Amino acid sequence: MKIIAGNFKSNLTRKDSLEYAIKLDSMLSNRMHNNKDIYIFPSNTSLMQNNYQYITIGAQNCNDSNSGAFTGETSLLHLNEFNIDTILIGHSERRNLFFENDNICARKFEYFKSNNFKIFYCIGESLEIRNSGKYLDFLRSQLSFIDASFNNLVIAYEPIWAIGTGVNASVEQINECIEYLKNISNAPIIYGGSVNKNNSSDILEISDGILVGSASLSVDSFYQIINS
Repeated sequence: MKIIAGNFKSNLTRKDSLEYAIKLDSMLSNRMHNNKDIYIFPSNTSLMQNNYQYITIGAQNCNDSNSGAFTGETSLLHLNEFNIDTILIGHSERRNLFFENDNICARKFEYFKSNNFKIFYCIGESLEIRNSGKYLDFLRSQLSFIDASFNNLVIAYEPIWAIGTGVNASVEQINECIEYLKNISNAPIIYGGSVNKNNSSDILEISDGILVGSASLSVDSFYQIINS
């Protein structure tokens, strides 16, 4: 089973996201996709009912609370309204732009683990760490904060230096890290980092799936990737 996930980040309006989901679900109904799990992660203002036949709706981020005085945050109460039980945690943009360190990510992990969510847990090294040669130890340290044996975990390996930069990690670089991570956890290991319709097939050959960023914003482009 291959996991194909699209992260819309802060793109597409609620109207656009709803139209996208309806169109993609309809497109997928025209073919057999029994060997693929398809996810989309719209922005939090575009959350929708998780009631599609061929795709699963997930949340890009959520506060580790049921509800309360957390101005500007989305809480579990809001996800429950849409029957959403899938979440991204630890994406590099959350870590780097919003200062969510390993402890904060681990706290969120424990909260959503206790609420039986499917968790896409993102890890990845910076160019500085990659060049130091200590990137495998760094990846292990990031996973040491969570229960890597959690049975509803998906590990998303996303080297920071290859996210949104147009710089692609080589198949050999990706494969080395995926094989290393498979010695740590039995969870599916997917790859994200400038994934597009031109490289997705090669990456899917060596991974359990892909997390697609900007190339998922067009439903036709994302459908091509799914068919790869």
